[in-house]
Amino acid sequence: MTQPVIVNQIDPEFGQTLRAHPSLPRVIDHFDREQPWDLPEDAQALVTRAFRSWLKAPEVVNLPALKWVQTFSAGIEIYPDWLMQGRVITNGRGLTAPQIAEYVMAAMLLVEKDIYGARTTSLDDWGTRVFGTLEGKTLGLIGYGAIGEAVAKRARPFDMEVLACRRGPWREVPEGITPCATPEAVMATSDHVVIAMPLTPETEGLVNAALLAQAKPGLHLINVARGALVDQGALLQALDDGRLSKATLDVTHPEPPSEDDPIWRHPKVLLTPHESYKGGLSERARFEQKTLRNLDAWLAGRPMTDVVDLTRGY
Repeated sequence: MTQPVIVNQIDPEFGQTLRAHPSLPRVIDHFDREQPWDLPEDAQALVTRAFRSWLKAPEVVNLPALKWVQTFSAGIEIYPDWLMQGRVITNGRGLTAPQIAEYVMAAMLLVEKDIYGARTTSLDDWGTRVFGTLEGKTLGLIGYGAIGEAVAKRARPFDMEVLACRRGPWREVPEGITPCATPEAVMATSDHVVIAMPLTPETEGLVNAALLAQAKPGLHLINVARGALVDQGALLQALDDGRLSKATLDVTHPEPPSEDDPIWRHPKVLLTPHESYKGGLSERARFEQKTLRNLDAWLAGRPMTDVVDLTRGY
C-alpha cells in the first residue's frame, strides 16, 4: 500500500503518534464530535471513539476507500451498521479491564466493609460495628472476557470462589474458575454477581425478572457492562422484595436515566455515571500500542488483534 490515509478522532497527540509510523501515513485530524461520520472520501482507516453522536448518524454514508476501523471502545453497538459492515473492525477489548476490575473490587468491599459508614466521630458514637468479608464468599461472573478475567484475577487472592458463564465454549478453563452452564446457575449460588458481557440482540434484557428470581437471597449485583442488559424495573422490584440486597450500577438504560427515574434515589442502589473505566493513563498507552501493531499488520496483510466478529456482535 502506498502512503495510507488515516483519520484520527482521538486527539492531536495521537495524530502525532500515527504520523511517526514508518509508513509515513497521511493523518487527518477530525475532532468534530457532533458529526464524526463526516469523513473525507479518500479515508482508508479510521481511529475513533464511542461518541454518543454516532447514534444520530445518517442511515447511509458512502466511504468506498475505508477498509479498516479501529475503535477505542470494546463495545460496538453505538456505531452505525454502515460503518461496521464490509471492512475490518478492530476494537479496544481489554484496554480498561484493570480499572474496571478495581471498581468491582471496591464495590464488593464497600458492601462487605463499609468503613466510611462505620466511622466514629465522638465518644457517643463509639460502639460495635458489624462487617462482612470477601473471604469464603462466591463471586459470579456473567460474561468472561477481558473484564471477567481481570476481576477473577483480583478476587482469587481474597479467597473468593469464582463462578463464570460465557456464551462461547471454554477452550481451557482457567485455574480457580468454576464454569457454569447458564446465568441462572451463577445467580443461584453467588453472593456478588458481575455483569460483564457485551450488549447484542441476544443479550439485551438478559437480566430480567425471571433471572433475578433465581438469585441467591441477599445477592449484590454489579453492572459494569451496558445498561440495556438489565431490566431496571425488574431490578428495583427485586431490591424492594429483598431478593437482592444491593446493586452497584455504573451503567443504566437509558443513560443517563430520566430525571424522575426512581433509580436515582433508591436506598439500595449505588449509581455512578459510566466512569468505572477511568483511573489513569495506562489504557491510553495500551491503545496506542494496539493501534500501531494493528497498523503494522494491516499494511503487511497479516492477522490483526481483536478483530470484531459481527455475527456475534463483539
